[in-house]
Amino acid sequence: MHFSLTDLAADITQNSAESGADLVELAIWEQQVPAAGGGPVLMGGSSPVEGEFRFTVRDNGRGMDDAELKRAMDPFVTDGIKHPGRKVGLGIPFLIQTATQSGGGWKISSVKRGMETAAGKPCGTEVEAWFDLANVDTPPVGDIPGLFRTVLLFEGPKEIILRRKRQGGGADLEYAVKKTELADALGDLEDVSSLVLLGKYLRSLEGEDE
Repeated sequence: MHFSLTDLAADITQNSAESGADLVELAIWEQQVPAAGGGPVLMGGSSPVEGEFRFTVRDNGRGMDDAELKRAMDPFVTDGIKHPGRKVGLGIPFLIQTATQSGGGWKISSVKRGMETAAGKPCGTEVEAWFDLANVDTPPVGDIPGLFRTVLLFEGPKEIILRRKRQGGGADLEYAVKKTELADALGDLEDVSSLVLLGKYLRSLEGEDE
């Protein structure tokens, strides 16, 4: 089971990393206070509400057609490959359940590779979910720097882009990082010394003290 919103984000991002994608992007927005009239609009075109957490995962992987997408949202369907022996898939279905129960929502779109011309969009999948942080059924946010470090170590994509924005609560921040740029600066990200430096860097971006 998932115990935090960052666990959910990691699970969905791992799906994208395993989709044959060259590029995976994870964006996290957090709104801690109500936006005044005419204030910023969060990803997806919805006005931010008090205590909202939202993440979007995009990839340019193999994508899904309508039938495959429907199966991916069914908790009682599994391909038996990614998680052999598991009879119930908890990725997208559990995300949908958690977002709905927490007073939030979700949105998924996908274009199967080879169908780009007909769809008028590039192949790949986009998953977006948002959560009301004031809702008693919303899991805790979790460790965002830890999430980002985990995602950067996923195998498969040549490029992973992380975007982060937080507004309100007196600690606004906004930044973006790319896996290729971090690898150029730190070397092999799986090296022990690089992992330590990566963790310190990501926590510094969040304004966290060592």
